[in-house]
Amino acid sequence: MKHFESNNSRKIKRQDISLLGMLIYLIPVIGFFPSLWTLYRREGSREQLRTSRLSITLALTWCIGYILLGSGASTSEFFALRLQILNSFVTSGYFVVSAWLIIRTVKGKPQKVPGFSQFAEKVLDKYLS
Repeated sequence: MKHFESNNSRKIKRQDISLLGMLIYLIPVIGFFPSLWTLYRREGSREQLRTSRLSITLALTWCIGYILLGSGASTSEFFALRLQILNSFVTSGYFVVSAWLIIRTVKGKPQKVPGFSQFAEKVLDKYLS
């Protein structure tokens, strides 16, 4: 009986570590680096790799949008305010989606964002895994 309990506790600890890792991957901006490291080393469960790909896709999309909108706002006189507002919406959206994914992860639901998840699986799986 004692041996059975230790196997269960090990299994639970691995699940907790896996869950903690996925939560770290989904932290906006900061989670990009552990996600990239996980994909580079090809370590982790299938779910962790999927979450890493999604995290990288969201972070790169936000970064590209942030840079393009910021540079457009600095070079344009007429559209500057509009682009700054749009830039703030993109940034807020990235943080809200990340928080939503963290909540879904804690509840045990799959981390899927329409469009981004499919793109991450096709493109990033091809180049990073």
